[in-house]
Amino acid sequence: MKAAEIRRRFLEFFEKNNHAIVESSPLTPKDDPSLLFTNAGMVQFKKLFLGQERRDYNRATTSQKCLRVGGKHNDLENVGRTARHHTFFEMLGNFSFGDYFKEDAIKFCWEFLTEELKLEKDRLYITIYKDDDEAGELWQKITGISEDRIYRLGDKDNFWSMGDTGPCGPCSEIHYDQGEHVGCGPNCGIGKCDCDRYLEIWNLVFMQYDQAEDGTRTNLPRPSIDTGMGLERIAAVVQGVSSNYETDLFQSIIKYTADLAGVKYRDNEEIDTALQVIADHSRAIAFLIPDQVLPSNEGRGYILRRLIRRAYRFGKLMGLTDSFLWKTASKVVDDMGDHYAELKESRDFMIEVVQGEEEGFAKTLDKGLEMLEGELAELKKIGVSNVPGDTTFKLYDTYGFPIDIVRDVAEKHGMGVDEQEFDKLMLEQKTRSKAAWKGSGDKDVASIFQTLLEQDITSEFTGYEMMADQSEIAYLLELDGTVIETLPEGATGWLVSKSTAFYGESGGQLGDTGEIASSAGKAVVTDTVKPSQNLTAHKVMIAEGEMKTGDSVFLNVDRGQRLATMRNHTVTHLMHAALQKVLGDHAKQAGSLVGPNRLRFDFTHIKRLSADEIAQVEVLVNQSILDAIPVTREVMTIEQAKGKGATALFGEKYGNTVSIIEVPGVSMEFCGGTHLDNTGIAGSFIITSEAGVAAGIRRIEAATGGNATQYLNERRLAVTEAGAMLKAQPAELPVKIKALQQQVKDMTREMKSLQAKLASGAGRDMMSDMEEINGVKVLAVELEAPNMDVMLEQMDALRSKIESGIICLVAGHEDGKVSVALSVTKDLHGRYKAGDLIKPVAGEVGGGGGGRPDMARAGGTNASGIPNALAKLKELVKTA
Repeated sequence: MKAAEIRRRFLEFFEKNNHAIVESSPLTPKDDPSLLFTNAGMVQFKKLFLGQERRDYNRATTSQKCLRVGGKHNDLENVGRTARHHTFFEMLGNFSFGDYFKEDAIKFCWEFLTEELKLEKDRLYITIYKDDDEAGELWQKITGISEDRIYRLGDKDNFWSMGDTGPCGPCSEIHYDQGEHVGCGPNCGIGKCDCDRYLEIWNLVFMQYDQAEDGTRTNLPRPSIDTGMGLERIAAVVQGVSSNYETDLFQSIIKYTADLAGVKYRDNEEIDTALQVIADHSRAIAFLIPDQVLPSNEGRGYILRRLIRRAYRFGKLMGLTDSFLWKTASKVVDDMGDHYAELKESRDFMIEVVQGEEEGFAKTLDKGLEMLEGELAELKKIGVSNVPGDTTFKLYDTYGFPIDIVRDVAEKHGMGVDEQEFDKLMLEQKTRSKAAWKGSGDKDVASIFQTLLEQDITSEFTGYEMMADQSEIAYLLELDGTVIETLPEGATGWLVSKSTAFYGESGGQLGDTGEIASSAGKAVVTDTVKPSQNLTAHKVMIAEGEMKTGDSVFLNVDRGQRLATMRNHTVTHLMHAALQKVLGDHAKQAGSLVGPNRLRFDFTHIKRLSADEIAQVEVLVNQSILDAIPVTREVMTIEQAKGKGATALFGEKYGNTVSIIEVPGVSMEFCGGTHLDNTGIAGSFIITSEAGVAAGIRRIEAATGGNATQYLNERRLAVTEAGAMLKAQPAELPVKIKALQQQVKDMTREMKSLQAKLASGAGRDMMSDMEEINGVKVLAVELEAPNMDVMLEQMDALRSKIESGIICLVAGHEDGKVSVALSVTKDLHGRYKAGDLIKPVAGEVGGGGGGRPDMARAGGTNASGIPNALAKLKELVKTA
């Protein structure tokens, strides 16, 4: 049975048992800033388990894309070297949100394994939590399994918690006996060893307690179920192979890579490891890039870069000299694109990204490996068995070498790596550059409204049809979420009405502002939020009187602000379509922010847009505005929307019914925001800026309507003023500016020439300061030079005048900084090296530096120390 068949059967089995099939969420969790990547099936349901969200199902099943490479689940070191460890994997899962509990979870599990997959019952063993008598009794009752095949284990193995506080509960694991030949000996057994004989294949978590800060546990009002079964593991069991890499999920990639390299699988252990690493990493690469992760030196992008470079390095060890990963990743698309459509949609872009990264790394790999091999040879000579952390860090910082490559090469030499020192240096760098991971979670207001969400409180949104409504106050809350009956004059809090025309911030659209009035008072609405799909809350400041629960109120949205926001929102759809037309289908929305005064749009693209491309996008969008196309909204099932070809936005969660915004002939997207009735109302559109905000993510800022007019007026005024200053018409400004730039360039060149001539003349005078110390000619002088370039020119002139000796030039500059240049002729390198001498010399002027044995340079900040620096050099020469 192929893995795709197992996945299909699993989902259909649970659908038959009244579970909604929910699409895998992206590998990048949108609303959980604590996670770098999605690492379990329950991640996309976290708010459901916490009671902060409600959906139109209480049973779900998924095949979830997962990645484990950092933090608690750091599996990267073992990937390719063991039968089970992977970076990317699929987690099959079934979930109950307050619906069924232990009995049905056990029944479903047993039925699927023994009837759908036909696993032998006498090969299945069970573990339960040590105190979970209920689970033990249910396993025996439902399956007939004997008590001696049910093992009780402790907290480490069979108790799960979401964190230090919150939902938690015992779990039960199903193990499959692969036979004695897989075992580790006479003491082999569940809970006794870590060998693969009794292979864990499915974990059932019984979420039944709420843990308080003091560690006490109380029963949850709605116990839930969270299960997970790795597709790769169960495929290995069903297909009767001892390693996940021998399943069809990996074999087609392994065979393809082996053919590329001209090698055979299972002929050589090192070759097998390389093929398995490449197969695993190719899968991760192929899935990460469509989920908007692109190579960089921090966060998620750094993980992707490590995977590409590690796989590339293993390919090189097999003799693959040209870029190949784009081919193996493309093979993943061939194998898995039918189930994961985003792979096919992003294939061309993924290939472009991987090729570029491979080619860039190839340029530095050889140089870095040469440096590493040289360092290892030196270390061996002096009997050091560990690569110092600063060497590993330098390789990372200079050549982009992941520590994995250093570790792999060192291991071949029988050496280790000082990872503690490397980690310390990495942490210092992150602190300096403030590049630490900041997460990607949206603003989380759900916790403020926890009380209402747990009671399934909802409010009706009427803002698609109107900008005013009459309703009743259902709830009032303090800013921290405490429910109250009255908000007095001057107070700030939250107001929830039974219905509202105010749009709550979501989907990149800012919340409405406006006014709410009753017979007893008036409130200014400063923001509107959406704690859940069906609940809107207004942040209010009571300007007059008071507001009470149960009061009848009139809700009035600020029409000017809403209309300006709708202009920007509708135009983001037009711009998204235009970008894909100009740049290609890979230019997908990666985030947006639309409000009354701004339009910000992030999209996937790896290069800066040219002026011509920006102009093309502006022309297309403005043409859609000039065509005055009616904008339609239609609510339909998600299947109908996909059938019509509507674009779903990355990372968004959708229910069974969705809202589609269509600009006929131009754009059709899933969207719950508010929009214009006609594109012509947008007035005009202009791009105000385009820049990169992350690896492979570009950002456009733009303006529409009155904002566009204001922007153009400001620019026109600036051009007029510039023209007056340069005595030129607007059309003449580029030529005029170019001429001035050339003039500045010519004057700068002339100034440098004069400086060099002056320095050269001074050089002839300096030769008289040459003295002999310890049998060595030494010239150590202070000179006037505006910068290091002039000093180096002077150094070259002086070096040409002596056959043997040491020259040190020091100059103080107008900005208070100091430059030091030091040269040692080759015949003296046995006694003196410029790179060694310059460090203590530069220390006298409050600085540091380094360089080659023949030439070194340094900088400092203390000009008063120049005499001491010159004296220090003479002292070093004398005492050496």
